[in-house]
Amino acid sequence: MKVNTIIVQAGGKGSRMLELTRNKPKALVPVNNLPMIFHLFRKYPESRYIVIGDYKADVLEKYLAAFAEVDYTFVNAKGAKGTCGGLQEALAHVPEKTPFMLIWCDLVLPQEYEMPAEDADYIGISKDFPCRWKYEDGVFAEERSSEHGVAGHFIFRDKESIADVPAEGEFVRWLQGKGMTFTEWPLYKTHEYGLYSEWEKLPRERCRPFNRMEIDGDRITKIPVDAQGEGLARREVAWYRRLQGHHFENIPKIYGYEPLSMERIDGKNIYEYTDIPAEQKKEILRQVIACLRQIQAIEGAPADRDSYYDAYIGKTFKRLEKVYDLVPFAKDPVVTVNGKACRNVFFHRKELEEKTMAYLPKEFRLIHGDCTFSNMMLRSDGTPVMIDPRGYFGTTEFFGDPAYDWVKVYYSLVGNYDQFNLKRFHLEIGEKDVRLEIASNRWEEMEDEFFRLLSGDVTREQMRLLLAIIWLSLTTYAWEDYDSICGAFYNGLLYLEEAL
Repeated sequence: MKVNTIIVQAGGKGSRMLELTRNKPKALVPVNNLPMIFHLFRKYPESRYIVIGDYKADVLEKYLAAFAEVDYTFVNAKGAKGTCGGLQEALAHVPEKTPFMLIWCDLVLPQEYEMPAEDADYIGISKDFPCRWKYEDGVFAEERSSEHGVAGHFIFRDKESIADVPAEGEFVRWLQGKGMTFTEWPLYKTHEYGLYSEWEKLPRERCRPFNRMEIDGDRITKIPVDAQGEGLARREVAWYRRLQGHHFENIPKIYGYEPLSMERIDGKNIYEYTDIPAEQKKEILRQVIACLRQIQAIEGAPADRDSYYDAYIGKTFKRLEKVYDLVPFAKDPVVTVNGKACRNVFFHRKELEEKTMAYLPKEFRLIHGDCTFSNMMLRSDGTPVMIDPRGYFGTTEFFGDPAYDWVKVYYSLVGNYDQFNLKRFHLEIGEKDVRLEIASNRWEEMEDEFFRLLSGDVTREQMRLLLAIIWLSLTTYAWEDYDSICGAFYNGLLYLEEAL
């Protein structure tokens, strides 16, 4: 049975998802670092989609316009209640006499799922999770079931069979009254994420995980998961190779390059060391800065003005422009964040460019390029280990602005990027302002020590300016989570206001 058209019912408010749907519809809640609805897009990239929105419909419509890479039509149910809402209009976009799927947005189908081969009307039956309705022996019953549950998944031979669907109301209840019979289609290994309790069971993954880790005893092998991951992997390998022969010991032992196989560090990421004494934090920070200075001392190259501009300005505004229509208040000259009136970067580009270009260094140095606390570990003996190097800066391979390394450390030290990256933040977008709270790495007390250790290399003004730029640049980089996009933008404006 060939099904090329898929209707996704994404109009529910998602109230059972609690704060996850405060700013966005349920369809955009990330599951395994991908919005729920995008799992379907990835599984059937060649299908034609009709997406029904209602709650936060403007957010869903703008998000799809920015990031969906499938053929889709958006239908706004405009307040019609229940799972019937928007279906009449959606059916108008389904071709005559062709089969189609109707699925709720909070269902994530497994890799093993296959469309049925025979021509029939099908109902998806849950086998791994409870549903409020059940379908057994051709009869609907409003009775909770985990073996015969109605999972919000249907395949119809022809849209005529449900052409008289009401404008609103509960779809399954309407089917019960209609007396239709279905062929049951078991949904093994399918997951339903309509409840916060189910979503909460998921591991807290970082934004944009580009690699899959395979652990074998004391070794880790990194396998890229997409094209961007492959590009980053090539640069990471090249960076490790570059350091060979320079007696730099603060990287993992490398066992092989294709794929990258390395030592599994017996220790934790630096951001995980929260409740250690201040003197121990000072020593860790001293060693981290010493390691980065050692890397920067290995090689240098003439500074490239164009590359510097691209790294800080060009790339940042390219990302910002992609979310200009998506982020609330992005078109306002002033945005109120945490009670503070912040100048909007879109209205102050020239000023930002001038201040940033004034810090153009005379020479580029070999840099790590992404030395946040998430990309540094401590061995059991307290020795820092640099992992996940970026290996480029702007359009330049290996070499870049030394201050880029320092601001990435500052990004974790003061900006608490690592907690944000793990989605440990609270964002509330109001009608006129924004509240943003990011959990702390508990290293802010080391800010003065950071500048003492780097005296003569950087200034507070330079670090605050570059920190604003890095947060603003994170917007599209963290595209899988709407709240992360918005949060990065608003946090960037907070630091920008101080820098300007």
